Amino acid sequence: MPRYEYRCRTCGDTFELSRPMAESAAPATCPAGHADTVKLLSTVAVGGTAAKAPASSGGGGCCGGGCCG
Repeated sequence: MPRYEYRCRTCGDTFELSRPMAESAAPATCPAGHADTVKLLSTVAVGGTAAKAPASSGGGGCCGGGCCG
């Protein structure tokens, strides 16, 4: 289940809630009981392996050796 991050405008507390995507826009109450909260934009972490750049076949330098003669 996705986790959403919220910030309370009253006390400034930041908290997370796990809720279904269908309820992502529903109001959230902070742990202190305040109702004036805003959902924060979060980055998405995706598992897997990073793609590696192909190995350079040049002599290095500032542009990989392609412009040096």
